[in-house]
Amino acid sequence: MVNGKPVICIVSSSDYLTYVPGKPRKLELSEDYSAAFANAGFIPLHCTEYCAEDLPALCDALCLSGGPDLESYYFGEETLNDTVITDPPRSVFEYAVSRAFLAVKKPIFATCRGFQVLNCVLGGTLYQDIVEQLGFIHGDPKLRHYVTASDGSVLKALFGERFKVNSTHHQAIKDLGDGLFTTAVSAEGIIEAYEHKSLPIIGTQFHPERLTGKNNEGGTPDFAPLYRHFAGIVKERLL
Repeated sequence: MVNGKPVICIVSSSDYLTYVPGKPRKLELSEDYSAAFANAGFIPLHCTEYCAEDLPALCDALCLSGGPDLESYYFGEETLNDTVITDPPRSVFEYAVSRAFLAVKKPIFATCRGFQVLNCVLGGTLYQDIVEQLGFIHGDPKLRHYVTASDGSVLKALFGERFKVNSTHHQAIKDLGDGLFTTAVSAEGIIEAYEHKSLPIIGTQFHPERLTGKNNEGGTPDFAPLYRHFAGIVKERLL
């Protein structure tokens, strides 16, 4: 903690779509993540793709952010088709930093790609292309759809049983990783959120940071309470 505030390490994305081999990678991150966590009482720290094993000593929690697809070899499959677009250096780092925080049981907030990565770190699997494999479109930034939250979940306690979320993902969870349990599903049955049976983990397939505070356009709940709840989990473990 710094000045009574927990520090959260937020994994950055990159210029993977425009990257030119031989040139330095550029790391980047939407302001939405920092705003959501800062407004909940955190000090947000954007991390580079270095020193993964050292970050749990510096930070009180980890946010695995959104981004491109995960390489299929992480869950024992061949690449399905050319719609699977990945960022291998980021995946290597995220696996390392996830394992580092899991090893010391520090809180993790996982969103979209991060939700999928953490699931696979814990032994789960993914649908590589939900359009081809399931026939559903969840990749429209303008789309808002209902999810149903499970009894006893953080999401149901904060937002009720049924509420709308955004939908900007190409992949989805097939099999849950060890210790995870589903806390919200879409109408089609796609896993939209999970928690862990014993570790301080909250994960959402949707992007709550884009629906929080000034970003909330009124079609969904304001997800600021979710970030405040997570801040409470982190602070409790520091007392």
